[in-house]
Amino acid sequence: MELLFFVMAYWVYIPYSERLDKYYVGQTSDLVKRVERHNEGKGGFTRTGLPWVLIYSISCNSRGEAMVLEKKIKNLGAKKFLQILEDSRDV
Repeated sequence: MELLFFVMAYWVYIPYSERLDKYYVGQTSDLVKRVERHNEGKGGFTRTGLPWVLIYSISCNSRGEAMVLEKKIKNLGAKKFLQILEDSRDV
C-alpha cells in the first residue's frame, strides 16, 4: 500500500504600489492567484494602488507559520523588513 500525502505551502508576500508608494503584507496558499486578485482591484486597501508589483515572497510550511511571519513583518514594517534583508545580503 502506497501512502500519498499533500503538503500545502503557504506564502507570505509583499507587493509594492508605486502609485501609493506603499507596501502590502499578506499571506496566502495561492500566491499567483492572490497577486492577480490584487491587480484586478478585488481587495479593499489594494484596490487604490494598482498596479501592485510582487517584490518579495517566502514559502512557509503551514498557515500558522505564515500568519506568525506576516504579523512579525507588519509589526516591524515592510520597508524596514526589506531593508534588513538587503543589509544581510551585503555582509
